[in-house]
Amino acid sequence: MGCGDDMASGVRRGTPGRLLQRRKHQSCFSRGGGHRHNLGFNRMASRCKFWLPKKKRFCAIPPLSNSEFCGNHSKRSDDVWILCSIDPSHSVLESNLESHLKRCPLLKHKNSLSLQPFYRKGINGGDEEDDHEGVTSESKRMAVHSMTARQFIKLIEKIKSVHASICKDILDSYIAPDACRIWISREIDGKIPFQEKHVIQQASILGNLEKLGALESSSIGEQLHCSISSADSSDSPAVVEFGAGRGYLTQMLADCYRVSKVFLIERKAYKLKADRSLRQKESLILERLRIDIEDLNLNAIEALQGLPYLAIGKHLCGPATDMTLRCCVGEGVAKSYLKGLSIATCCHHLCQWKHYINKGFFLNLGISKDDFHAITWFTSWAVDADHGSDIADTNMENVENLSGVINMSARERAALGFMCKDIIDAGRLMWMREYGLESKLVKYVPSVISPENHLLIAKR
Repeated sequence: MGCGDDMASGVRRGTPGRLLQRRKHQSCFSRGGGHRHNLGFNRMASRCKFWLPKKKRFCAIPPLSNSEFCGNHSKRSDDVWILCSIDPSHSVLESNLESHLKRCPLLKHKNSLSLQPFYRKGINGGDEEDDHEGVTSESKRMAVHSMTARQFIKLIEKIKSVHASICKDILDSYIAPDACRIWISREIDGKIPFQEKHVIQQASILGNLEKLGALESSSIGEQLHCSISSADSSDSPAVVEFGAGRGYLTQMLADCYRVSKVFLIERKAYKLKADRSLRQKESLILERLRIDIEDLNLNAIEALQGLPYLAIGKHLCGPATDMTLRCCVGEGVAKSYLKGLSIATCCHHLCQWKHYINKGFFLNLGISKDDFHAITWFTSWAVDADHGSDIADTNMENVENLSGVINMSARERAALGFMCKDIIDAGRLMWMREYGLESKLVKYVPSVISPENHLLIAKR
């Protein structure tokens, strides 16, 4: 190529054309990037400068004209933020508290709930005279750390002895039922959230209920893509899911088995619920009751009266399990309509003596209320360790040589925590049997899926 050719092409001698084109492209990209950067800067400048740690971003509300913060987060030297006495999940300025209490969103819900026939304050809460406010985790921790070495070791020995005598029959029962194959193989609607560990747990909860004979297997799961709404579900039991959250345990049950009516019990409000998908099933009647299990009178739900039903729950935290059992099986409950129960327990460290369903079980073992709260606190150690190995079978022979709590290794604490969880759930199992239910306590998933892997199942 000659000099004239160089001039005609617009390229200096010795500079490849492709390199110049690349530089031009980079220059354009840089200008565009700067433009985008300016847009981002302007967007940030128009936002409140209050940092939201849970969301890991700044507040998105525009600031006040004379401040860097919005009206919710503006700093006022003569005012302080305090918790709302109606709903402690949010806070308000002290100067605005009086007016806020008249229009708090939860107030309207509480007033409406109190008029419902199925609302009865504290009906499933347990004994009124025991710890009305409950015992905090900090109080439990302080009580344990105030023990002498002798007291601590004596309690450890008691736990080991009780566990060896009554917790030998807790078997592994990991089930993936054929009826749930459409979920396990991800053949469900792509709009439905899918997380493998949750699907494994949900399938095993239902599979164990089916294995016990409380839930009838059906080919309806295989027919989901055809027409689940056309299935005959007139003879199928209703389903009550306690602590339903977004309701995806019931979603799997409705997709894979015949279900006629569904009642979702949950005290909190959730977004992205399964309700919309469930309501698309023409043969399914759905009711969501926003109520605390402690205050639910199941007999007074008009649409459930006289119907056989299944009670299910995935990870009913702490006392919620005891309240659910009392709600379905306790005194004054029409137990004849309960056909089956499958409840995955969790968060045993939150259990309270006031709510626990079988106090006599512990008292007969010589375990006092204070010892019970210590045992519930020990359970938190079970979920603090690495569950890749079989910690539950760790040898505990070194415990006798301890001079205090702080000398226990992580593996020893985890082993003790698992024992305490077993004992708490064993007491619940015995209570269910006393009320005439054919009941089992199993480990429904491996601990690597979830260390909270206890499942109470029963049928009448």
